[in-house]
Amino acid sequence: MTKAEKLLNQFLSRPKDFTYNELLRLLSSFGYKEQLGSGSSVVFFNVELKHNIKLHKPHPGNVLKRYQIDLIIQELKSNGLL
Repeated sequence: MTKAEKLLNQFLSRPKDFTYNELLRLLSSFGYKEQLGSGSSVVFFNVELKHNIKLHKPHPGNVLKRYQIDLIIQELKSNGLL
């Protein structure tokens, strides 16, 4: 099992300690690039699929909230990536 597959399996288990940096690695493996918005907003854009995922960077910490993980899983499934 590759590191990317392990990271995906960890993410799909909806952990309480999944970090924003881990999300960056995960989404980049699906072809998404980070584009910073204003304030804490960020957009992950996939040029090939012409799809974006919008969310806010977690703060003050670096750990994603449960609803953010659920949103990303839903977006990846709706685009046939999961």
